[in-house]
Amino acid sequence: MTGIVTKSTGSWHDVLIDGKKYECRIRGKIRLEGIKETNPVTVGDYVEVDIAEGAHAITKILPRKNHILRQSVKKTGHANILAANVDLALLVATVQQPRTSTGFIDRFLVSAEAFRIPQAIVFNKVDLMDKEGLETIDRLTSIYKAINVEVHRISALKGEGLEELKKLIENKTTLVAGHSGAGKSTLLNQLSPHITQTTGDISGYSEKGTHTTTFAEMFSLDKNTFVIDTPGIKEWGLVDMSQQETSDYFPEMRELRLQCKFGSKCLHLHEPGCAVRPAVENGTIAKSRFESYLSIVEGKDNRK
Repeated sequence: MTGIVTKSTGSWHDVLIDGKKYECRIRGKIRLEGIKETNPVTVGDYVEVDIAEGAHAITKILPRKNHILRQSVKKTGHANILAANVDLALLVATVQQPRTSTGFIDRFLVSAEAFRIPQAIVFNKVDLMDKEGLETIDRLTSIYKAINVEVHRISALKGEGLEELKKLIENKTTLVAGHSGAGKSTLLNQLSPHITQTTGDISGYSEKGTHTTTFAEMFSLDKNTFVIDTPGIKEWGLVDMSQQETSDYFPEMRELRLQCKFGSKCLHLHEPGCAVRPAVENGTIAKSRFESYLSIVEGKDNRK
């Protein structure tokens, strides 16, 4: 029988088949070619299942149209697959309490762009922002809209700005990610009365959120609209991305790199005839975006 994975806790996977959920384990070795993954089966996967009395088993992963992954925090050289068959990658971000850095935002966008998954950013907690915070949101909104990333500003707690967001995710499978404390669970609870994710507080000492979601899970808003909640993410490490291909996943650089003297071989560092660096200097490319690019190419730790 064929179904879709709606929840993955590591050892067990909930698979939805004809409206009924089955708890399944993996039978045999299932691996993705070319990727060392910590979780070969993930939420959003279509799988073949052997239904047996008291012991249901996933026997095969059906071909994916895409997946989104990040570097495993616990296993060097391995990837953690967050979800598969995604139509939209949505990042819930905050500019204060906790602060989501532009480096983290850009790594998220790059990961989604690598698999040609459209991206959106939701700036949450606008009801708590002072003038400086709102000006920061304005500035970031301009930067990301310029590269065709959908940007929304909301107060999940007060329900402000949610109608436009609901239109955005309608008839899609949307992965929702973000730092702990950014309001991801509060947002999901507002989207549907059937979602009752636990919400946490911000630590007064570290101004970081406390983890409330511990595994990925898919929720249905209607028969054609799904959201995938993911555990709060502290850092975002990229996987299997060469220096040469990194600029391909920055749309504003991808359009210019063919004008570089050395074409696709240009890393936009110190090469003569580079078309990207002058674009940064004249403001065509945002300085923060270029700094994020450099941190990836030069291997600097700018994942948080």
